[in-house]
Amino acid sequence: MNSNESNDAPLRDVAQSPEATARYLADVQRLLLDVGKHLETLAIETRVHCRGTHVDGDRWYHARLRALPVEKALKDVLKHVNGLTEGLEKTAYKRNAFADEVKKLPAIRREKELEKQRKKAPQIQAAPENPQQPGVQSRNVGYSEPTSIYDLGNRESA
Repeated sequence: MNSNESNDAPLRDVAQSPEATARYLADVQRLLLDVGKHLETLAIETRVHCRGTHVDGDRWYHARLRALPVEKALKDVLKHVNGLTEGLEKTAYKRNAFADEVKKLPAIRREKELEKQRKKAPQIQAAPENPQQPGVQSRNVGYSEPTSIYDLGNRESA
């Protein structure tokens, strides 16, 4: 492999292995969680500063109202960071599930092929139900005698 190929796809080896993918995503998640902690601290400090900034002529709630858009923006960023970390966990799980499914696929295909061959093979006739009369099959398989109300008189009781 030449150096051009390794520069073009630096994460190719990671993508090919579910374990390496999980490790890489865990590292990225750790980084995002650390960034999230810093953003939470920044949000708290920003809230305190913005709500504490009063201008002459303000009523008591004006500073709070001015701070709300800034607080909301930081809250949205934190929500997205948390969504990213949850998405990374889900991705690692799905990558492992994909690898497991690929491992099971040849066995499933063999089973389907065997089932298809069983269906195509001629069915072996079952032995007659009545061993006293070989070769004679009941005319109404699945139904018991009598077949009409006129045959009720010929029926033997148990």
